[in-house]
Amino acid sequence: MGSAGVPVVVGLDNGGTSNNATVLTVDGHFLVDGLLEIPSEVQAGPEAAIEALARALDGALAQTGVPRDLVQAVGLDTPGPASADGVISSRGSTNFSQPAWRGFDVRGALERRLGLPVIYHNDGNAAALYAHHVYFGVDAMNRSSVSAIVGTGLGGGVVESGRVIAGASGMAGELGHVHIPLNGLLGPDQPEPRCACGFTGDVESVASLTGIERNLLPYWLTRYPDHPLAAEPVARAAKLVRGYGERGDALARDLFAQQAMALGRLFTVAANFTDPHAYFVGGGVVEAAPEFRDWFLATVREHTVLREEQAAVATFALVPDRDMAGARGVAIAALETLRTVPESRPLVA
Repeated sequence: MGSAGVPVVVGLDNGGTSNNATVLTVDGHFLVDGLLEIPSEVQAGPEAAIEALARALDGALAQTGVPRDLVQAVGLDTPGPASADGVISSRGSTNFSQPAWRGFDVRGALERRLGLPVIYHNDGNAAALYAHHVYFGVDAMNRSSVSAIVGTGLGGGVVESGRVIAGASGMAGELGHVHIPLNGLLGPDQPEPRCACGFTGDVESVASLTGIERNLLPYWLTRYPDHPLAAEPVARAAKLVRGYGERGDALARDLFAQQAMALGRLFTVAANFTDPHAYFVGGGVVEAAPEFRDWFLATVREHTVLREEQAAVATFALVPDRDMAGARGVAIAALETLRTVPESRPLVA
């Protein structure tokens, strides 16, 4: 329950099927321990989705016993692509497919509906911000990091001095669409992987669930034609393959080693471009069995080429609390905007 009279910010994580909400006190304590989800209604269009977000805020306050007048600001994240101010791409997106969403100002609409300041990030940036602040704590505003979030696509974020780099149009940190060298990455006779965005050989074409389904699994099944997954529809097989990887299956380990190598090549680009203090990996791999996730992270690190000076100061880690990272990340962003004077204490306790 909330502490009497302590102001808060609310974080709202909007997804294709659900909204997740959290509450963060201004002294850095999360009042929601786990997922607090309701349907997001995004398929019903913008008006229904904004009402669903308002219900998510009300539900979080009811759950924590915090009066609405103690809410100082709201953080919102959605899947991209969207501008830095929360305007959905004019081309739409996977989650915002109806024409009414194209060019829709989701941040501004929610701000008008709630009558509260709303701070926006895309979901990859939000998770990156959460990982950064949890890992570095009191030093977060003096550190930099790069995060890669492996999901249906490949999201991510670049954090410098504790703040997300949004870019001129809000599309910085779209790490999934960074091209990586394919030489030495692909197996014998493996076709060049194509991304849904139209690129060939970007990170998402290899390191994502979509990449597994479209590119990796069809190839690796030709190398292991008697594998049980060959009898499954490819979309189902793509979702089952991680379980095989956790059990040490040879096909699955070859496939996930290829994903880890792709992330290592992405982080090698990052090392030469931003030279961060930390490299974070998030997504389904975080929820995997400990042996598998430790192996995966070690393989990413093995394929990240750092100079000696960089290796001495860089760290590799997993994004914590995967399902809650988005809501918590935008709550941190909302709290940071309230602190006009930099403080030595961390944003999250």
